[in-house]
Amino acid sequence: MATAVSDSSDGPARWRAAQIGLTRLLVRDIRGLRRLIIPSRLQGSVPDWLVAMNAVIEQYARTSATLAADFYDVQREAARVPGVFTVPVADPPPPEQTEASLRWATKDVWPRDPEDPKTTDAQREPVEVRLAQAEKKAEQVAQKLVTDTGRGTVQEAVRQDRQATAWARSAARGACAFCKMLASRGAVYKRDTADFRAHDGCHCGVVPVFKGQRFELSPHAREWERIYREFAAPHSGDQLRRFRLALAEHDSNPLPGSN
Repeated sequence: MATAVSDSSDGPARWRAAQIGLTRLLVRDIRGLRRLIIPSRLQGSVPDWLVAMNAVIEQYARTSATLAADFYDVQREAARVPGVFTVPVADPPPPEQTEASLRWATKDVWPRDPEDPKTTDAQREPVEVRLAQAEKKAEQVAQKLVTDTGRGTVQEAVRQDRQATAWARSAARGACAFCKMLASRGAVYKRDTADFRAHDGCHCGVVPVFKGQRFELSPHAREWERIYREFAAPHSGDQLRRFRLALAEHDSNPLPGSN
């Protein structure tokens, strides 16, 4: 008898909760590194901060990948598929990717000529304001890098596991319109589907689907699918905007920011 899996099954819900908990610890540690940046010595202190941030992100990315591998093993066992499979645990993001992302997050910190027309309003703020804004961006960048490592682990497992057929997106009830739209599509993402599309702060998960297994949308994802089909699908090129407006009026779930 075929088993059923949903984006709101216990396994995906527990994995999302674990990743959110990991993010909280990550942010705590990142905020502890803020002391390494000395406003009066940005040129000398920011590089030390980058090295420390890379080490923290690498550590948490490895944990994220391990959590994802454990989740996949549990889902595979629940599907009762035959054979043994070892999940290929994803590596942390390469240091150059992490550094590039963090340099983007801190690009407004560096002092600029306020009279230069290319200087933005954000770059004209006092240094402490610029540092606070950079810290928030760095937290978001780090969260994505870490969570993507876990999501990438599950995606690669689906690609390599002959018993896997597809994957679905699992979004929280308070997710943004973009995530709700993709989650409402169900298990349409096949084994060779391109990488997971995520934004900073996204806690969506990847739900593997195995041979002989039936995927079912959760009640809230079915509601999103209905809203999209009724209010957005017919309008090519404008679906996301119309879906966002329709969610604001018709979605019974929490507003974005609660995921």
